[in-house]
Amino acid sequence: VQLQACGGGLVQAGGSLRLACSFSGGPFSKYTVGWFRQAPGKEREFVAAIDRSGVISDYADSVKGRFIISRDNAKNAISLQMNSLKPEDTAVYYCAANYLGFAGRIADRYDYWGQGTQVTVSS
Repeated sequence: VQLQACGGGLVQAGGSLRLACSFSGGPFSKYTVGWFRQAPGKEREFVAAIDRSGVISDYADSVKGRFIISRDNAKNAISLQMNSLKPEDTAVYYCAANYLGFAGRIADRYDYWGQGTQVTVSS
């Protein structure tokens, strides 16, 4: 299984970005997926997760109401729409996949990780 994240960049505070993550090498519909981020000098933190059907999602309090996670099982794709971005959202963002379970907020439960994409929000 391989995950490839893209869509990061530099944006001003209040702006929007849409991250994408492509999935290959396995039955995508059997994997729950999540997004995590890591800022310089900080630990990796949970951002959002979505179940296999795309019905149930979960968000960190810090992004709730601003970010939207979605998936397209027909296209093996995951996205993270990020609105009203803040400088504190600056980090490397990673997508991850968990086979058959619902890893949710627990990073260690995810089986596969993408390489990360940099998001920088200027004030």
